[in-house]
Amino acid sequence: MTHVNLMNNYFNPNLVYTKKDFRRLFWMRCHVFERVLCDVQQVNPYFRQKRDKAGLSGFSPYKKVTVALQMMTYGSSAESMIETHGMSKSTFLETLQQFCVTIVQVYKDEYLRKPNQEDLDRLLRKAEDRGFPGMIRSLDCMYWDWKNCPTK
Repeated sequence: MTHVNLMNNYFNPNLVYTKKDFRRLFWMRCHVFERVLCDVQQVNPYFRQKRDKAGLSGFSPYKKVTVALQMMTYGSSAESMIETHGMSKSTFLETLQQFCVTIVQVYKDEYLRKPNQEDLDRLLRKAEDRGFPGMIRSLDCMYWDWKNCPTK
């Protein structure tokens, strides 16, 4: 998928696919993708648009973030994406590695930490509103009695 196709399909004003299609493919809303893209570009120059020695544009930041997310989301191997994205295996792997390192660097303080009391209260309220009171300590459901629980 070229940069132009990617932009026309998902990001330009007259996009081919709907927001629902975007969410199904990327497992996130478009504005979240755009925020992640902006954040990784600010922190890591790897995700900024560059030109090679011949003056040609390298892979776009949109494409780099897209392939990293697709590899993580679907467990796609670099080999399986070569034809559709036109990157080499080593570029796929470098992109994924750069993306993961950058995501941890950018979001570790906000999202990759133990929950505080405010977080726990918010999660408890959300779970209770959905009919699951007290779910924080039983997220794995091991404390539930299942009437038809399969046993060995």
